[in-house]
Amino acid sequence: MARPKGSKNKTRIVNANVDYAAVVAEKTAEKEKIESEVAALTANLDDLKTQLKAKKAELKAATKELTKAENKKAAVEAKAAEEAKKGEAEDVLKKLLASGMTAEEILAKLQ
Repeated sequence: MARPKGSKNKTRIVNANVDYAAVVAEKTAEKEKIESEVAALTANLDDLKTQLKAKKAELKAATKELTKAENKKAAVEAKAAEEAKKGEAEDVLKKLLASGMTAEEILAKLQ
């Protein structure tokens, strides 16, 4: 075992001038200040969480409405395209009938 360096008879200086009551009061005040800041941040965080939840619900509803609107738009466009095709087919049929073709000839041409 190694020998300790220095004299064993060295006098130790005790710092007796420390006011422990003041230190405790200072540390307590610091602790309370930090606790109040934590409480404020926690309250703010809870408020932000509720706001986020509400905004997510609004976003979900808006997305749902957008999807419905897009589906309706696609259905209307498909219906309009179908009507246009039907009208065009009727026009061609009328032209062919006006040119003197019979219904049997027109059917044979379509097949």
